[in-house]
Amino acid sequence: MSCTSTPTKENAFIEIFDDRALDLIDPETPLVILADGHDWTEGPLWWEAEQALLYTDIPQNSIFKVDMLGNKSLYLKPSGYTGDTDRGGEVGANGLVFSPEGRLVMCQHGDRRMAYMDSPLDEPKASFVTLADRYEGKRLNSPNDVVYDAMGRMYFSDPPYGLEKNMDDPAKELDFQGLYVLRNSGELQLLDRLTRPNGLAFSPDQSLLYVANSDPDLAVWYVYEVDMDGNLSSRNLFFDATDKVGRDGYKGLPDGMKVHTSGVIFATGPGGVWVFSPEGEALARIHTGEATSNCAFSTDEKTFFLTADSYVLKMDLK
Repeated sequence: MSCTSTPTKENAFIEIFDDRALDLIDPETPLVILADGHDWTEGPLWWEAEQALLYTDIPQNSIFKVDMLGNKSLYLKPSGYTGDTDRGGEVGANGLVFSPEGRLVMCQHGDRRMAYMDSPLDEPKASFVTLADRYEGKRLNSPNDVVYDAMGRMYFSDPPYGLEKNMDDPAKELDFQGLYVLRNSGELQLLDRLTRPNGLAFSPDQSLLYVANSDPDLAVWYVYEVDMDGNLSSRNLFFDATDKVGRDGYKGLPDGMKVHTSGVIFATGPGGVWVFSPEGEALARIHTGEATSNCAFSTDEKTFFLTADSYVLKMDLK
């Protein structure tokens, strides 16, 4: 599909709370619609070599590719569920990341595993290799978001959203929702248990790990200290948005996030995207008018991408 114009999201706007946000954001910048017509978009991942964005449509069990002009194409299907039995729920891939080896790694909701695509990026095929699918012999719930550290350790969250009946699914084998690290040795280590662990991102020096908790009763972001061995300690509350959940104009919950090289955190949550200082102060909010699932930067950080309900949006940064 080719896009001949650049439509903007009419009900979107940017709210500035602190002038420090103006270092990165022009409040008059429009949110441009790159793609629409989806069921639920997630997992935005900038692909520098192609100057394009990969993203998932979870209910469609698909990964799409869109360039900066809005030219969209199907990249991979199936993406998260490869079984032969029809099932409901959120079946497709969620979070996406490139591994240190350059593979496309995905959080596969339907198959309940972390896996990578076993084919070149420019010749995508629905053939996958499992990285992690069990903890202490029990199947994972449905991995949601993922990030690598500089040592090649893979961190991911595991809420129940990909299970057909969510928390009440009889196929749920673990009695908790976990935050994990897959070490280079192949050991899968449970780092913490949260009510609904979701998006995660490192600070620029990787001394801190930010984690979103997408629980409507505890809609918060946490921050952990990270030691040289990749262990977490000192879980602290970073920001609490629970009082915003369900209010008019505040669709969504803490979800995906990315950290700018300046240390400023862009975190999807109630109302759109929250922009935080490294100290946990709200600097701005990007109102999308939709429940907003995730976000990403281009390599040069001049473009910011958002997945919001049926849309993929972009905006310019300073």
